[in-house]
Amino acid sequence: MVFENQYVQQRIEKADALRAIGIDPYANNSCRNTTIEKFHNVNSDLFQSEEKRDEHRHYTVAGRIKLYRLMGKASFLKIEDESGMLQIYVARDNLPENFYNDVFKKLFEVGDIIEVSGYPFVTQHGELSLHADSLKMLTKAISPLPEKFHGIVDKEMRYRQRYLDLIMNSEVRKTFHIRSKVISLTRRFFEDKGFLEVETPMMHPIAGGANAKPFVTHHNALGIDRYLRIAPELYLKRLIVGGFEAVFEINRNFRNEGMDATHNPEFTSIEFYWAYKTYKDLIAITKEYFEYLFDHLNLPKRLPYGELEVDFDQFTEIELVKSLSVIGGVPEEIVNDKTAILAYLKSKNLEANAAMNLGQLQGELFDEFVEAKLINPTFITHYPVEISPLARRNDERPELTDRFELFIAGREIANAFSELNDPVDQLQRFEGQMAAKDSGDDEAHEMDEDFVIALSYGMAPTAGQGIGIDRLVMMLTNQHSIRDVLLFPAMKPHQTNQNQHGEEE
Repeated sequence: MVFENQYVQQRIEKADALRAIGIDPYANNSCRNTTIEKFHNVNSDLFQSEEKRDEHRHYTVAGRIKLYRLMGKASFLKIEDESGMLQIYVARDNLPENFYNDVFKKLFEVGDIIEVSGYPFVTQHGELSLHADSLKMLTKAISPLPEKFHGIVDKEMRYRQRYLDLIMNSEVRKTFHIRSKVISLTRRFFEDKGFLEVETPMMHPIAGGANAKPFVTHHNALGIDRYLRIAPELYLKRLIVGGFEAVFEINRNFRNEGMDATHNPEFTSIEFYWAYKTYKDLIAITKEYFEYLFDHLNLPKRLPYGELEVDFDQFTEIELVKSLSVIGGVPEEIVNDKTAILAYLKSKNLEANAAMNLGQLQGELFDEFVEAKLINPTFITHYPVEISPLARRNDERPELTDRFELFIAGREIANAFSELNDPVDQLQRFEGQMAAKDSGDDEAHEMDEDFVIALSYGMAPTAGQGIGIDRLVMMLTNQHSIRDVLLFPAMKPHQTNQNQHGEEE
């Protein structure tokens, strides 16, 4: 049961004791006038001063107690706010009578959020600190924090109780600061390029925009099922039909599929559509976008990713079919022969589905033999039309599409193509997808007659792209699980009965 833990009960008793002496353990009248980071910055000159202190400067900071070292007449604390950590020196004789012994030493403890006022000084050990002349309880923490030196070792607990992970690990907070900056910079980059940010529905009448399995919900008022969106693509292209020439949307998509290191049921992406452009223009703007991110995030162009090193100055391009032999080592003479591919897959002890068409089998070869080898940023171009139901056919080779996917460190980061704007061709592609669905492909694209009708009114030649924000942040922060870049990732239900501290009962 909640709050039955003996340590929690002891802390509740301390909160009651504070109330009994007239101190609100959950005060709402903080007078903080600076952050810890600003305190460090404005007082850095004290390291060069003769006295190493300035009693004429007075600051009020606030934060969570992370370290509590009690001594006789004086003690040291370390408190932390979002910007950093600060050491606090607390002396008995600088506080109101009896406060040090009866309140501070007995009722304050690690985890509490407090306010401290005083002047800056540099200790004999060379640490800039605050000499306290007043302390105020702001929030009494009744659940104890995990033990400092071991922290949260259970990854499941880290994700389920992300607030504890954030409290205990400043590096985790740093990752999410970078994520927030990436989203903000992405928005600024496309706005500066003249794109208009728009919002499209999150519940769709048809599961469309990508080949994926949808989540289904029910709209009570209309009495019909709706699908959480797989992608915003078809709505954004309707806007191009309507006369907008450059639009983007940053938002969530939902796919009712498996979870692994790179897949979460809901994920964030940016999709943008650009009239009078081609996939080649998208390759150029993608390179420019990465340059912009690295400049504004102050990151080096060579970044570690586990045991790999990714060089973001080395963007390359190669066609998908060519990559099968050049990168994947698949014999060149079999890559355009369905029967030979099936035999090759079987020889490698891989499942070979004879019902797949040539394009689908080429996609299988790519997934098995090429993808993991794409370390530096690589644009894989000209996907087979069979696995690109919304992309424009190549003029010279109509069995291929003007499409690319961007891979970094063996993972897909972006998908883009010159958009199909021939309504008859689009209708036939949808019909092909419906036939695949009837044959058991539950990820095949649904028929969207309204979108076909929209195209019939004329969509300007357009290029569109989606970039996975979660995977991009993984690359930039050297994280190898998508859960580490999502504040609240999807989790399986608890398998054991646990209390609020993650302890099995």
